[in-house]
Amino acid sequence: MISSNVTGAAAYAAAQGGLGAQDDAQATTSSSFGSVLQGAMNGLTNLGQDADTKSVQAMTGTGGLTDVVMAVSKAEMALQASVAVRDKVVSAYQEIMRMAV
Repeated sequence: MISSNVTGAAAYAAAQGGLGAQDDAQATTSSSFGSVLQGAMNGLTNLGQDADTKSVQAMTGTGGLTDVVMAVSKAEMALQASVAVRDKVVSAYQEIMRMAV
């Protein structure tokens, strides 16, 4: 199974739109958590829509099977990464709620 660090890194890369290492640090310091999360969700939605578009194109004969497989694969990886990040956030929230005040 893929480790959560790898899936978390994939989610972060998807959220940042494939920015380089220098741009990652700058984007992180100038963006709020909410805007990064919104960008990740928009990226996930775009990947899913791209996969749907490629699938329709393949069914109508205007697209290739390789394009469909790649688009669906990217969408699946992004979804798995977002679920892994969500699980980590829920786990952290539950841990905080267990702390004594």
